[in-house]
Amino acid sequence: HALSGVRLVFVSEQSFRVQCLVGALPIAISLWLHVRTYEFIIILLLVGGILVLELGNSVFERLVDTFKPRIHPAVHDMKDLMAGAVLIGSLVSAVIGLVIFVPYLSALFS
Repeated sequence: HALSGVRLVFVSEQSFRVQCLVGALPIAISLWLHVRTYEFIIILLLVGGILVLELGNSVFERLVDTFKPRIHPAVHDMKDLMAGAVLIGSLVSAVIGLVIFVPYLSALFS
């Protein structure tokens, strides 16, 4: 059932597919730069955390849509709040990624 759920969210949610694509980038960069093991683990945790958050956002949207139509103001607010959580998680992950990658990239290009 778990793989079925992952397949469902991947097929039906464009934002999840985008997050997967964007998440593959820091993993590839980590492998290319040969970052330290603990840094790679942090990158994996951040990417995985954002994907889980995005999956939870998709579940939440479907659940809320079941109880109220999309046009209800409270539903709109709840969806915006959940999307905001994904955005904050993504921004924090990006900052942490920069903290990890900038020293490697500056050493590579200097």
